[in-house]
Amino acid sequence: MDTQLELTFLGHQTWLVQGAGRSVLVDPVLAPAFGLPGRAECRVWPPRAIDTDAMPQVDAVILTHEHLDHFHLPSLALLDRSIPVYVGPLLLEPVEAAIIRLGFTVHRLDHTSPIELGGLRATLYPAGAKTLFWEDRVFQPCVQAGDGPAVFIAVDADISDLYLQHIAEGVQPVPRMTVLSNNSQIVPPGMPASSVNLLPGLDGTRHKTGLSVLNQLLLEVAAPLDGVADIALCGNGFVPPGSPHGPFLYSDHVEMAATANRLQHLFTVHGPRPGDQLCVPGSPAEKVTSRPVGWVQIDGTFEHEQLRAHNAFRTDPGQVVLAALADEPADWDQALDTVTGELPRLGRELLATSSGILACSIHEYLSGPLGRHRAVLRLKDGPGGHLLQFAWDVTTASFDPVPATTRDEAMATYPFGAELFFCDFVALLEGRLQVWDVAGGSMECWHIGPPLDSLVYAFFGIYGEHQRPDLAGRSYVHLAGGVAEAVVPAGTR
Repeated sequence: MDTQLELTFLGHQTWLVQGAGRSVLVDPVLAPAFGLPGRAECRVWPPRAIDTDAMPQVDAVILTHEHLDHFHLPSLALLDRSIPVYVGPLLLEPVEAAIIRLGFTVHRLDHTSPIELGGLRATLYPAGAKTLFWEDRVFQPCVQAGDGPAVFIAVDADISDLYLQHIAEGVQPVPRMTVLSNNSQIVPPGMPASSVNLLPGLDGTRHKTGLSVLNQLLLEVAAPLDGVADIALCGNGFVPPGSPHGPFLYSDHVEMAATANRLQHLFTVHGPRPGDQLCVPGSPAEKVTSRPVGWVQIDGTFEHEQLRAHNAFRTDPGQVVLAALADEPADWDQALDTVTGELPRLGRELLATSSGILACSIHEYLSGPLGRHRAVLRLKDGPGGHLLQFAWDVTTASFDPVPATTRDEAMATYPFGAELFFCDFVALLEGRLQVWDVAGGSMECWHIGPPLDSLVYAFFGIYGEHQRPDLAGRSYVHLAGGVAEAVVPAGTR
């Protein structure tokens, strides 16, 4: 049996893995963009077009988790419905329901149950225990043709502890290649973003460098895989909506790989562009090679335009003004009722987040002793065009309406704050946007403490799919064009 594996990179974090005459498509995003329709959609970077008619036959689809840069209903709709879709045991029920509505058969597998496709085998492993909570449903496939070299795809999470245990016990070999996800998504200086701490001097921009990205990926994440010979980089592969800066910093994996190979000799790093096929030979003495496939084409015009915008922004970012992602509500009174009806729940949920715990443990801020209000929610362009401001009371866990102030005044008063558009918050609560869309395109925050104490991460915990599958289900219906009703699980309200 030919034990060579061929990994074709299709952009962002989509891979077609072929071996022993069979193929597995991992997290298919086959369209030019992903995400919810409208202004929240993200263009894949580098931009490419995939000829799905010329793409090799797919024998199985693996969905590693529910985030929309991995789970893309319009891309699944391009595939033959006879192809089985494999998911992990913790995938959200609304995701499974949405896939079934398209006409596919979904197979839930335990983490110890391999997918056997002739001589090609894929074993699914749970994310590592240190993985952040919004990625803890991820599972990571290990693919092998016969008894040939293994490729481990470490999607969006710390490397699986169970996989490392199986390597130590001899159940699995040390992988010849590991695919690592670069999720740095660092914007150039001058670009507002939810990951930027608005408090002066606390942003920590000096730590957001290409060197820190490579250090985290290659020395921290990959450290447990002692003996791996090759590492392939992916991820960071999209242009955020409405972005004046084009691609993120450190998304050029060709350059990142070349730099990594000059700086170390432990392994060979590969930075494929969409359409590059990495050939992992059956013999450990042979090197991994790369070649292009003819059914994936780079959109050179769009790439040139975005690189030019990127360079221009870095030279002179000017004054960037964020715009809302959602349209204005059709009924402002109903929208206001939706927001005020949600605030009691948000206040209670916030108590259990790292932001809430830290907010309750501090007693002084810039102007002296703190009272009961420790955080503020600022909703821009509300009814009548006004800014709505709500202060979080830690003694009642409620958000109290307070007079609107300037942002500087709010930052001087409250140690934690989040500012977003009123219509985007309404769209989030109605399932027309997901929290990742709002955080990635129209939200700004400030906080004391380390980055994970920011309110943006509290929002991830409160409104992510893992916590609000009801909202996720509605967003999947919106993504599918409203062709079916959302499945709203009981007990999520």
